[in-house]
Amino acid sequence: MVGLLTVACAACSQHPSQATAQQPAPAATAAAAAASTAKAATTAQPATVEVTANTPPMTRLPDWAVPELYDLALKSDPDQSDYSGTVTIAVDLKQASNYLWLHGKDLKVSKVTVTDANGKVQTGTYDGAVTPAAAKAGVARVEFGTTLQPQKITLKFAFTAPYNQTLQGYYKVVSGGNAYLMTQMEPISARLAFPCFDEPGFKAPLTLSLTIPEADKAVANAPEASDKPASKGWKTITFQQTKPLPTYLYAWLVGPWDIVNGPTIPPDPWRSTPVPLRGIAVKGKGYELKRALAMAPAIIEHEEAYYGFGYPFGKLDLAALPDFSAGAMENAGLITYRDFLLQLTPDASPSQVRSVFNVEAHEMAHQWTGDTVTLEWWNDIWLNEAFATWMQQKVEGEIHPDWHAHLGRIEGAQGAMQSDSLASARMIRQPITGNGDIMTAFDGITYQKGAAVIGMFENFVGPKVFQKGMRAYIQAHKFGNADANDLVNAIATAAGKGEAFKAAFKSFLNQNGVPLVETKLDCNPKGGAVLDLTQSRYLPLGSKGSLDRLWGIPVCVRFPSGVQCQMLSRKTGTMKVDGSTCPAWYMPNANGDGYYRFEMAKADRAALAKAISQRDDGEQLAYTDSISAAFQRGDLDADEVLAEMRALAPSKVGQIALAPLGTVRWIYQHEAQTPAQKATVRDAVAKAYLPRLEDLGYQRRSGESADDVLMRSRLASALGLEFKVPQVRAALLKQGEAALAPGKDGLPDLGAANPDLLTTVLSVAVEEKGKPAVDELMAAIPKTSNPVKRNAMLRALGHAQGAEADVARSFALNPAVKVGEMDMLLFGGRETVAQRNQLWSWFTSHYDKILARTDVFSGALPMVAAAGSCSDSEAQRLEAFFKPKLGTIPGLKRGLAQTDERILLCSALKAHQNPASITQ
Repeated sequence: MVGLLTVACAACSQHPSQATAQQPAPAATAAAAAASTAKAATTAQPATVEVTANTPPMTRLPDWAVPELYDLALKSDPDQSDYSGTVTIAVDLKQASNYLWLHGKDLKVSKVTVTDANGKVQTGTYDGAVTPAAAKAGVARVEFGTTLQPQKITLKFAFTAPYNQTLQGYYKVVSGGNAYLMTQMEPISARLAFPCFDEPGFKAPLTLSLTIPEADKAVANAPEASDKPASKGWKTITFQQTKPLPTYLYAWLVGPWDIVNGPTIPPDPWRSTPVPLRGIAVKGKGYELKRALAMAPAIIEHEEAYYGFGYPFGKLDLAALPDFSAGAMENAGLITYRDFLLQLTPDASPSQVRSVFNVEAHEMAHQWTGDTVTLEWWNDIWLNEAFATWMQQKVEGEIHPDWHAHLGRIEGAQGAMQSDSLASARMIRQPITGNGDIMTAFDGITYQKGAAVIGMFENFVGPKVFQKGMRAYIQAHKFGNADANDLVNAIATAAGKGEAFKAAFKSFLNQNGVPLVETKLDCNPKGGAVLDLTQSRYLPLGSKGSLDRLWGIPVCVRFPSGVQCQMLSRKTGTMKVDGSTCPAWYMPNANGDGYYRFEMAKADRAALAKAISQRDDGEQLAYTDSISAAFQRGDLDADEVLAEMRALAPSKVGQIALAPLGTVRWIYQHEAQTPAQKATVRDAVAKAYLPRLEDLGYQRRSGESADDVLMRSRLASALGLEFKVPQVRAALLKQGEAALAPGKDGLPDLGAANPDLLTTVLSVAVEEKGKPAVDELMAAIPKTSNPVKRNAMLRALGHAQGAEADVARSFALNPAVKVGEMDMLLFGGRETVAQRNQLWSWFTSHYDKILARTDVFSGALPMVAAAGSCSDSEAQRLEAFFKPKLGTIPGLKRGLAQTDERILLCSALKAHQNPASITQ
């Protein structure tokens, strides 16, 4: 699950360097390092929290009261502002007590009964405000009215609650004049919907009944069991009992939904019964789900075959929600998505089609890693998200080999390295000290770094061996919980590996940072060669972090004769090169599979540079990262980066050709000081890439490849919006003006533009036309229901200039803009110091209104306010504004620390780099 305001923006990655803060001294080996960091990760979140009746457990609930079954009955009318219900919870009370702790927030509990094992009923009390902190966190106390000995008890609550206004818990959205109800429980929002034990370690079956207006429809995790009339105008739908699930996976929808049937997923060797497949969308949009539904059977079948375990949840519904805080959510049997990630029109771009497929593959992978086997506690969210990301990439590569899934994985890992280079970066297994740590756990470290680490160790032990370990892991913990030790032990056992392997794996889980492997080839004049290896922590220029780190790194090196792998678990090591001759070159990260950066001896790098164009795509992409990393360390100048850009731009593989542009963009925006210097960079970019764009043209062509379509889109955006190449902007503006012209319905004729370039052409039009374009888009958005068109218009408004920029940003606070769409507007307009100052002024004067709409996602607000900033003074004003607010918003501390660190590192690199090095 990705939070509302943690979506990446171009400005956030303009300076890819990061870091600050002192780190511990190195241990002698990776095993010792893993042991020390694992201890810290474990002791910070004990399985049992020592609490009393008056001291709420603010991290984890005690383990002496365990839910075993929920029976939830709700009465819900989408046209009302609140709902009522009862929940009955069967609890295993493991110690004598007259109270217990559970979760509930913003609930009005009118009655509590406690039934003991003998059937005796007591009236209990519910206190959701034992302390102000507990009320804010949603920790509540239930008193029994008497002391009960260890036994099975039953709690029953009657309650009412408002529909949530910030897309959490049980919430309401009005779309097309109709009201819809939906849920989003992960990570800690089930407590907003009903009293519960809202932690992943507490898995229990759910029986759900929904009493709703008779004209409405309802769906939930499990298949429908009955649909019966209730009082006049109402009906009650009861659903079958679910498998054991944590509360964050409970889900249901109510409203006038379109429900359409997809292709049934047939039986296979892992499952003897077919799986019914349905799509759910707002009224009138069900037909747009056909293409997405058609993708699902193959994905499920591939994932079943990998795990050797049939899909276990009976039926599968895919729901496109009209407003949603996450990209998608893996609720068992009822996966929910942002509408544009499921609804595909006939002219959908290849990038949208790929996004739909990959998000489906990711969420469906969760049905095994997350739903069937659930993390024990939030420090192991990587067991859900990293494995779903890794499996998504695996399935994409198998079903669509032409989509370059391997390169996507490498790009994801390199993006994670940007964040992981921060001294303030999270660990994969970050200790959880409060709700803020839970809210900030859904980031690139968990997803992309986690997936890259999994892939690295899979490559080291071999795919078949790794699969054997994963199958054993799923079987051993099915419908239960697991932690990192369970996973690592399963892989080690399958591979026949011992403690050294486990320590190596855990060294990537229990400490932050990116390994840097320095290499030097020593050739014996009499024949043969040795590769010297040294590991440390990669840190960019200006970082205050310690270089000392120690990992167990599976280093795989390609030589002309083949690939050799070796575990580097000490500070230094050597790799004896096979054969009797000195290799002409070597690549320190074979296939780009390793989660580490490399630095080669100067002569060795020069030899690789001559051979790199002949290497496979993954290795070329890893090579481009070494260029970016060296620039961030201050080891390369702008002219060297531009030279590498010119060398790589001719590649036919888009990911490789465009890889240098992130660093070049930083040079253009931050290092180039004069108009002449900016023109030099712009001209270099145009010379390298414009011929390719002109060859592709600005319109779709019959029979062209999806790669060409994507390349056109990326080049048009880079050259037209980022580097502002005049002839590109002129061509894009022509389409933008045509798209803004009124169509037959009086709205902008967006179909007049190439749909693959719609966001780009509208953005150029907004920058060039100003107020008329802004006014037209703001008038059209409330009247437009197509999510892709809305997204394009909203992102374009983010490019408003001057006074219109504030008008556009204020529109993000208008109810016509969905909460889940705000980020599309707020991340624009920050390329120059003047733009960032204007954004800062608007942000600080509208802070309270922004906070009210974003609520639980507000930990990302420092990034909204200051991403792309690059001076000490900008960092200082950010700290001054947010530091007094640190205790009020979960996750704000980390969001501030990381944004502040990025700004200071950008400032340090800017001070170091010499603009005079910007030459043709």
